[in-house]
Amino acid sequence: MNTLLLGKGEQQVRLNLKYANRHGLIAGATGTGKTVSLMTLAEGFSRQGVPVFLTDIKGDISGLGVAGTPNDKLLKRAAEIGIVDYQTEANPVVCWDLAGEQGHPLRTTVSEMGPTLLGRILELNDTQSSILDIVFQLADDQGLLLLDLDDLRAMLNLVADERKDISAKYGLISAQSLAAIQRSVLGLERDGGKDFFGEPALQLEDLMRTNLQGRGIINLLAANKLILTPNLYSSFLLWLLSELFENLPEVGDLDKPKLVFFIDEAHLLFEGCPASLLKRIEQIMRLIRSKGVGVYFCSQFPDDIPNEILGQLGNRIQHALRAYTPRDQKAVKTAAETFVSNPKLVVSEVISQLAVGEALVSTLAEKGVPTMVERTLIAPPRCRMGPATTEELTAIRHQSPIGGKYDTLVNRESAYELLNQRHTEQTNGSGTAQPTTKAAEQGWFSELIFGNKRRQGLAETMSKQAARTVGNQLGKQILRGLLGGILGKSTRR
Repeated sequence: MNTLLLGKGEQQVRLNLKYANRHGLIAGATGTGKTVSLMTLAEGFSRQGVPVFLTDIKGDISGLGVAGTPNDKLLKRAAEIGIVDYQTEANPVVCWDLAGEQGHPLRTTVSEMGPTLLGRILELNDTQSSILDIVFQLADDQGLLLLDLDDLRAMLNLVADERKDISAKYGLISAQSLAAIQRSVLGLERDGGKDFFGEPALQLEDLMRTNLQGRGIINLLAANKLILTPNLYSSFLLWLLSELFENLPEVGDLDKPKLVFFIDEAHLLFEGCPASLLKRIEQIMRLIRSKGVGVYFCSQFPDDIPNEILGQLGNRIQHALRAYTPRDQKAVKTAAETFVSNPKLVVSEVISQLAVGEALVSTLAEKGVPTMVERTLIAPPRCRMGPATTEELTAIRHQSPIGGKYDTLVNRESAYELLNQRHTEQTNGSGTAQPTTKAAEQGWFSELIFGNKRRQGLAETMSKQAARTVGNQLGKQILRGLLGGILGKSTRR
């Protein structure tokens, strides 16, 4: 039976790899050892040939790519747990970064992200989101590719210019809502979204590699800057899960997962999440395990995860929680209720007594039945329990099996270029060159003096005015002569 050693309670506690795709949870207060448990899990999956993807929020998980330093404390813990072959070593790591600074650039296109997740990133309301749907539909109807934010902005400008016609065909578009979307796109670009959208887009197979020794590659996303824009962070993770769900084939129950996906700061995934999107996440979690993907959430409190999702997390590692406030007491109660009770433990009391590096652990055994919760001393990872240096990260990047595949941005013809070309052709009258400034000035002066077919010039206006004036004076003299003759009076001169 393929298993992954997690630590030791009354006996060794192991995770059955056959049920590792039934998802999991790592929870606990700050400083209780969640990061070390995450590293132990990721390293264990890698040693079993399972690729891993995880986000590095604080930068301290980057030590996975560097061998640890043995000391008496680690060796004693390893011996206590019963790890007979413990020795420090580095793991095969590929570094990613949306900005391309701390790893390979990780990009997708606007079209692949889709209007729903993009609307969440832009923090649009329902009306604005419906307009974004129209923008995507219009781009499809006109055969325009939406690859980067320049393409999206060009489409928004097109809708603004032809708003009445587009509203008549697709539905009412208000100028105010359209302007709000344009401002949101500008804000997203300022927050680093411009680096995320473009080509070459990520290919999923590059996250599911093994090295020549059969070890699973650990894909490490540097998220210390990304986390500053929570909507972009959470929407990116949702997009990646959606891509895995939609593109991977059904494989049923395997002996071990094809990929394990860790989500740190998982509460950000669900904060402000609309009901429709939450339903989509629930559906993905229910079905993605049949694609061979296990998803593990890492957060402080179990109730950070909605109940619909929490009920699907079969493998649990619960570190200490401190019951200082009513919120903490509720979290302790929730955590205790999620475990299969152990007659030797009062879970609600033990959670507050756990030392750093200890956890309450329950995993799925044969037939997917949860085991009784055990107080467990977590196994130490073999890598460095701390961040890698800049020089070490540079060396890891140079040894990457991905090479330079994503390092150079490609800007092919898409909506921005085609709409600019269309505008230029309309402005130039289908290729007719615009007059020079001097010629334009001469033409304007000529029209002013002599006029054109639509309006008269100054010369014509003045001549008509003069004729009217002369005619009026002559007419007055004739009229006065006739009246004088009739009345028998002479005209004064």
